[in-house]
Amino acid sequence: MIKVLSGVWALLLGIVLIMLGNGMHFTLIGLRGGIEGFTSSELAIVTSGYFLGFLSGARLTPLMIQRVGHVRVFAALGSFMSAALIALPLLTEPWAWTVLRVLVGFCMSGIYVAAESWLNAAATNETRGKVLSAYMIAQTLGIIGAQGPLTLGDAGTSVLFICASILVSVSFAPILLSAAVVPVVEVAKPMPLRDLFRGSPLGTVGIFLLGSVYATQSGMGAVFGTKIDLTANQISMFIAMLFAGALAMQYPIGWLSDRMDRRRLIFGLAVMGSTACLLGWATDGGISMLMIAAFFAGGVTTPLYALLLAYTNDSLSASDMPAASGGLVFTFGLGAIIGPLVTGWAMQNLEPRAFWLVLGVTFVAIALYALYRMTQRTIATVDETDSYLNVLPTASPVAIEAAGEWAVENAEAEREAKAVDA
Repeated sequence: MIKVLSGVWALLLGIVLIMLGNGMHFTLIGLRGGIEGFTSSELAIVTSGYFLGFLSGARLTPLMIQRVGHVRVFAALGSFMSAALIALPLLTEPWAWTVLRVLVGFCMSGIYVAAESWLNAAATNETRGKVLSAYMIAQTLGIIGAQGPLTLGDAGTSVLFICASILVSVSFAPILLSAAVVPVVEVAKPMPLRDLFRGSPLGTVGIFLLGSVYATQSGMGAVFGTKIDLTANQISMFIAMLFAGALAMQYPIGWLSDRMDRRRLIFGLAVMGSTACLLGWATDGGISMLMIAAFFAGGVTTPLYALLLAYTNDSLSASDMPAASGGLVFTFGLGAIIGPLVTGWAMQNLEPRAFWLVLGVTFVAIALYALYRMTQRTIATVDETDSYLNVLPTASPVAIEAAGEWAVENAEAEREAKAVDA
């Protein structure tokens, strides 16, 4: 593993720094929005703006790279993102924040496409799985670590926003200085949703609903904390627990995924997520229980995303996987845009704890649909499935396609090894 990381450590360092800056700004939106008196619905629109930009960037950035090249696109997007982060405390109006968040989301999506292209080019068939795992760990650690600096400053000033901008600006140095090989970006045209649903109904519906869950957790979590009068330190800890759970549970869930019916595991994780949300909703002022609820609700979200991707790939031919990756990213993005809007409306018109209510109902919907699909299609044997895809919801189609190729190759290698042993 050390030998593998020696060739990509600079890229991973850059990713950690980017996630530190991006993770800070996500939480800062909720903190500063509360100080400015923004309503839950207004902050929900701001949150959805990010995912609208992210979805647009995933579609347009590959075309931009093909036209002017990796380095120019990467540098331009980084400059725009850094400027947008600084502009947030200067333009404290909901409409301005929405526009800026669309820009930040677009830039982040393009940055992922470029960085993941370089990372994929630096890996070989033998090391791709380990490189992708290291990349996902780096992203998660960056988001968790981003909550620490938030406790050192005042969200009511521009200082923390400037710090986030500096981190993003500095992050490009190790990436650009280490990315000697300029890879070719060829993202397949996304599969139409009708064809995607026909090939894997559970994967399509599950990814859409999970997009709502992820965007609500990452975008509205700080808003929820603000509305129930948590301190800045407690809000930072709350967001950190959402992602710490994912880091802790990713490997054991991946291990189970390769050894049992994935539909049952999807059902079980969705039930666990809804139970955690019930705990969060029932908690009235108990910080410890709130953190436990966040740990498990967030802990199942990222593994569920990877699990649904793996299950979808099991239902498709290898030739369809690249197009399916784009279709799944688009489906996830649609859910991510809608989820915060529903949550913001519920928090404003019911109560702030409706944050947990919306999350819990969405998890229940995933569980019920998984249960229904178990009655509609025969189970595929473990030997017929591909390996678990260790990817995050923030991954671009580039990383998902690379992970899909690795999953197929790894599964075939394991089947050949078993045949030899037999």
